[in-house]
Amino acid sequence: MTAKWKVAILAGIAVLCSVATYVALTWGEGDEARALFEEAGVGLSGGTETLPEEIAYSDFLRLLEEGAVAGLVLKEDQLAIRTHAGGYTQTLLPDGFAPEVASRAGQAGVELAFLPPADGRLMDLMISLVPALILLVPILYLVGGGFGRGGLLGIGRSPAQLIDPKRNGFSFADVAGVEDAKEELGEVIAFLKDPTRFQSLGGRMPKGLLLLGPPGTGKTLLARAVAGEAKVPFFSISGSEFVEMFVGLGARRVRSLFRAARKQAPCIIFIDEIDAVGRRRNGGGGGGHDEHDQTLNQLLVEIDGFDPSEGVVLIGATNRPDVLDPALLRPGRFDRQVNVGNPDLKGRIEILSVHMRKLKLDEAVQPIDIARGTPGFSGADLANLVNEAALIAARRGADCVDMTAFEAAKDKVLMGAERRSLTMSDEERRLTAYHEAGHALVALNEPDSDPLHKATIMPRGRSLGMVVRLPERDRVSATRAKLEADLAVAMGGRAAEELIFGAGRVTTGAAADIEMATHIARNMVCKWGMSDRLGLVAYADEGAPSTGYDKAAMTDSTAALINGEVRAIVDRAHTRARTVLTEQAPALDALAQALLDRETLDAEEIWTIVAAAGGGGEASRPSALHS
Repeated sequence: MTAKWKVAILAGIAVLCSVATYVALTWGEGDEARALFEEAGVGLSGGTETLPEEIAYSDFLRLLEEGAVAGLVLKEDQLAIRTHAGGYTQTLLPDGFAPEVASRAGQAGVELAFLPPADGRLMDLMISLVPALILLVPILYLVGGGFGRGGLLGIGRSPAQLIDPKRNGFSFADVAGVEDAKEELGEVIAFLKDPTRFQSLGGRMPKGLLLLGPPGTGKTLLARAVAGEAKVPFFSISGSEFVEMFVGLGARRVRSLFRAARKQAPCIIFIDEIDAVGRRRNGGGGGGHDEHDQTLNQLLVEIDGFDPSEGVVLIGATNRPDVLDPALLRPGRFDRQVNVGNPDLKGRIEILSVHMRKLKLDEAVQPIDIARGTPGFSGADLANLVNEAALIAARRGADCVDMTAFEAAKDKVLMGAERRSLTMSDEERRLTAYHEAGHALVALNEPDSDPLHKATIMPRGRSLGMVVRLPERDRVSATRAKLEADLAVAMGGRAAEELIFGAGRVTTGAAADIEMATHIARNMVCKWGMSDRLGLVAYADEGAPSTGYDKAAMTDSTAALINGEVRAIVDRAHTRARTVLTEQAPALDALAQALLDRETLDAEEIWTIVAAAGGGGEASRPSALHS
């Protein structure tokens, strides 16, 4: 039964209850005097006299004395009166007055008919049931699944959203920049369209595919596009939806999901953020861990249990493959992993083309120009960039979206929205200007640093100022020289504060820089083998937190040695930055003053100012930039 029919039936019940209540409450109104005469079988008069619906007992006695009463019918305490003129009315007798009425009627020669008391049990029952029915209707609505999640008694039903293939408008044409992943998933589409093609050769389709990649790369869109291309039903659910408030609920929802999928086969089950349910089991006791482990175990059982020939394909997506339980990744379960990374230059051009085709663009706007200036952007970042550009152009009242709007949108995505309402004192602005000038000047003197894009002391997002660097090309790995250059640039802000204002006047503005530098240095020591003292040894554990290393997995002396190496690497970067700024103090002053005057400087302006003051390096000339 569909939800619409359930609602209609429940609405009908509510209407009937309302009618019953109305009838019960209005019983006793209307022309009941005539009805009593009909019930008694006493002849009715055809007169048209109009009388009140009910009269007082004294008025009845007056009519009786005047000889106007033609007949009487008595039922319990209700006395119906018919006059000679054809009128009908009634009165209620006080307790114990029935014998007196009979005597007076006999003296007046008026016929008096008696009716037995009515059996009011049925009416009493109906009246007593009306409140119960009114309360029962919403309860039935909840229990019957009125909210679409299986209702109160159906709480264990899967909350997965079923997308009908007729309503799934996604296809591979809507997903750009992930050609390798689309090629991998093409086999899934072929299998769903024609399973016999693979089965005839004795092969089977992988039961599960795992989409791996950072947030915003299009994993969910890819899964929907596969279902759209294959024209099969698509079950979509988040890993966090399996477990809510009751123990055992997660396992029940897993069973319900796979049961529903088998009925819709061929189909696709998509579990987004599968790490929420597929996280590595730790073997510890306790209700929370037991519930998680039970849910994961049921998921593993269901994956093992369904036959690939049924045409049910399971697709999971996560940006944390390192925390997944190994049992989930073994062959026969999620035995195929598809990496969905940030797009390269070609991919960014394709993604921008998809999103920009809906905009009214200036003739000078080309996707390739924007793509070159956005290395490292994910598909979601690029979609947001295009949307922001359109909003900025509309806000300015422009007829089309031009490159100026795209540049402003890129700055907003990279640096955050401007906070012009934030008021900074002159001293704070001067501190911020030297801090950002220190970052920029060190970056210009580091050949392995990414080229500068912009420097600003305009408060944006959560920052009072910012220096943005953009890589020249897509990068899949980083050299030690690049990491050391990044560390020196990170230390440039604090080093500038120390040189200009003294150690006692440094600010908290370097907090994020110090945190980033510590993270890079710790990874250099513990993961990447870039420490001469510790050598090519990895001290990070697979289950360790993302802060760098598992302290419990090493001795105190080793932990102290690691901390010492991290400190030494950061100190060398700080010394390196301080040396550059000391040697090029005039350039630092000139750059800080320019930031105070203009607030925001692009790469060309920065290089020109620094070069005029005798600073900078040839390796970071802005001619090499793609921005």
